[in-house]
Amino acid sequence: MFVLDYKSRLPIYEQLYRSITRMAALGAMEQGESLPSVRSLAQELGVNPNTVQKAYQMLERDGIIFSVQGKGSFLAGDESAVARRKQLTLEKVRDAVTEAAACGVTKKEVLAQISGAYEGKEEQHD
Repeated sequence: MFVLDYKSRLPIYEQLYRSITRMAALGAMEQGESLPSVRSLAQELGVNPNTVQKAYQMLERDGIIFSVQGKGSFLAGDESAVARRKQLTLEKVRDAVTEAAACGVTKKEVLAQISGAYEGKEEQHD
């Protein structure tokens, strides 16, 4: 269900956060759907339970999931939380492009990086 890149520089908890957010945004998970318990997901992924707990805490903080004591964590029905996350991400992209332009990075170079990211590979900039 969740795919992690253990060689990535991105922390595992952040990868898990993004994965769950992406699945919620794409409708791969339904409102109120139960997430695996921290312990079972940690075991399945081969990571420390604290790593999964940190991702779940971030998701809850941002309104993507909610927890019920003794029952587990569930995907929140508030689609505005996913929309907020999307808006924040777009703002980060805009800021990064503005900074790149200020450093002399061309539009063609920026678009190549974006295309590479969507294709799941890193473009190398020499």
